[in-house]
Amino acid sequence: MTFGTAVILSGPSGVGKSTLISRVRRELPELEFSVSCTTRAPRPGEIDHVHYHFLSEEEFSSRLEQREFIEHAGVFARRYGTLRAEVMDRVRAGRDVILDIDVQGALQIREAARNDLQLAAVAEFVFVAPPSLEELERRLRGRGTESEEQIRLRLGQARKELSFWRRYDYLLINHDVEYTAVEMVGLIRAFRLKSSRQPEELFS
Repeated sequence: MTFGTAVILSGPSGVGKSTLISRVRRELPELEFSVSCTTRAPRPGEIDHVHYHFLSEEEFSSRLEQREFIEHAGVFARRYGTLRAEVMDRVRAGRDVILDIDVQGALQIREAARNDLQLAAVAEFVFVAPPSLEELERRLRGRGTESEEQIRLRLGQARKELSFWRRYDYLLINHDVEYTAVEMVGLIRAFRLKSSRQPEELFS
């Protein structure tokens, strides 16, 4: 069976990743979304195993000790992580999965792939960038959900994240989400044709 693809998608807050993923999955409904683990409590309306895998601190620590995560991080006294099985079980079954993940997590997966040939063969790293920081600021302000201080913090973080774009395999500049979604769909379809994704015995 042909392996699927693990699409590692990163980009600064406000660049439009969630909207982009929604548009792409509308065109490719078979594309699955990787559900992360967290130790924070569910928010109203959030469903376990749909929005997150909600774990206790003890269970998270246990899974971490068992090396079940391909990436993890602490954010505001809460922990987040992506289970290896959440990704690899799907791609081994020939299914594509997309991860919406920050730069720190993506670089951890890149590092893990150095010692995992199967992960290296199926992971594709895509960075989504705004046309400019000025445009990103305009979009953040347009959402009307953040204070001035939060906007400044997000812009500062965006500058740091943008400095890592060359660590990714592909760069998408999100001028227009519909056009960028078309580019992303094209990338995913191309990923499926990579020779490294095909079974060794294909022509045996």
